[in-house]
Amino acid sequence: MRYLYGLAILCCLVLWSSCRNDFETVASTGNLKFSKDTVYLDTIFTNIGSSTYNLKVYNRSDEDINIPTVRLGQGEASNYRLNVDGIAGKVFENVQVLAKDSIFIFIETTFDINNLPTDPNNFLYTDQILFDTGGNEQKVELVTLVKDAVFLYPELFPDGTTETLNFGQDENGEDILIKGFFLEDDELTFTNEKPYVIYGLAAVPSNKTLTVEAGARVHFHSESGIIVAENGSMKVMGLESSDPVALENEVIFEGDRLEPAFSDIPGQWLTIWLNAGSIDNEFNYTTIKNSLIGIRVDDSPVDLKNVQIYNNAIAGIRARTGIIDGENIVINNSGQSSLAIQLGGSYEFRHCTFANYWTSGFRSFPAVSIENILTVGEETFGADLIKANFTNCIIYGNERREFSLFKSDQVAFNFNFTNCLVRFEDPTGEFGDLPLYDFTNAALYTSVVQNQDPFFQNTEMNNFNIEAGNSGAEGIGKINVRPDKDLNGITRGNSQQDPPDAGAYETTVFPEG
Repeated sequence: MRYLYGLAILCCLVLWSSCRNDFETVASTGNLKFSKDTVYLDTIFTNIGSSTYNLKVYNRSDEDINIPTVRLGQGEASNYRLNVDGIAGKVFENVQVLAKDSIFIFIETTFDINNLPTDPNNFLYTDQILFDTGGNEQKVELVTLVKDAVFLYPELFPDGTTETLNFGQDENGEDILIKGFFLEDDELTFTNEKPYVIYGLAAVPSNKTLTVEAGARVHFHSESGIIVAENGSMKVMGLESSDPVALENEVIFEGDRLEPAFSDIPGQWLTIWLNAGSIDNEFNYTTIKNSLIGIRVDDSPVDLKNVQIYNNAIAGIRARTGIIDGENIVINNSGQSSLAIQLGGSYEFRHCTFANYWTSGFRSFPAVSIENILTVGEETFGADLIKANFTNCIIYGNERREFSLFKSDQVAFNFNFTNCLVRFEDPTGEFGDLPLYDFTNAALYTSVVQNQDPFFQNTEMNNFNIEAGNSGAEGIGKINVRPDKDLNGITRGNSQQDPPDAGAYETTVFPEG
């Protein structure tokens, strides 16, 4: 009997609920609430789509409501795109929002700046999302900055294939083809008038020079980069900037996503590749960010002066039989080594900071690794390490040992650390019997300071200024070592009473707090 009584109650409830119209709503009265009154879509390049941004629309009332129309102010002509509660479009009718509930609106844009009657380099594009009409109309503003740029990309052929560069043949005799193109003569000077956006590998031809002028901004799409061919050259002619944030005279290489969320993401593009046989390469006052490998140096020379390389998925500099003369270099945040010398070569580094505070996951490589051999598949190659001299440098990071040495006795292995601050902790003495790590050997290690905190200002923000009064790098440098000025343009100490600091920066008194 109790079972029948319960069943009767259940049936009554079902019959009662079936009489209710679940989709009965009242008209919107203009009392919608929004997560923001203006949606700022971050800066984009012309013809490159933005990230997706969201707006939340709230119904705070106790009744389900119906919004007669949700639309972009410019309607179908708008360059914004919406997705309202899962439906894509630009104009929507009868949008329902349940009581005490909300819906999401997702917003994107792509804009062709060439459609404007004039040709500005920057254009503020705006529109509105309008909810309802008449006296109940509400609106949310949409704003984004569109930048014009010089776009460089491989040619698309009539058969649908794309221009490629041939990198020889693989082990099966097949051509190694990579999407890319050779720069034409009129493309071999990058100015600071507009940003450059590169798709694919932009190749500098043999016997040609790519010149990048002070203040230029070069952006790379995914899987893109620059390669300098045999007998070709790359000269990056940045100058010292008066504003340490704007870096108005510095040359910057980075990805083509301008939104803040992408500002520190590694691996957005490939590399700047100084291929075997390239000549007379130089980088001055240059920042390279968010690549797989910042600069790849294969059997070619390059001068690096006042260069910063950050957020590399693999390495900041990877050199194979390279010839590098570097000063005032700062590298940080590399998935493997910030400086990877893999196959001998000749290297001089003065007043450089090689750091690695990689925070994107496990890292098994030190900040600096030096080898004179390279294993590819089942083959091992060796090349003389003619020299690898580090003078007045800092080698540090968030691992206990931040440099490694690996040599083959079949080829030369010459290195020296002079007046450097290094992190190499060996509490169990496992490296104590290895001659390469004998810190008492003055032929290898001269006035080297171990494991003293350099007190960098902010490693997460790639700020490697060092703190006066605390830093282990303060006053340990050798005098009469160029350059005379640090990366901030501050004149270094240069006397026995006032010796220079190690690293790319002289010490700084930080403000409290």
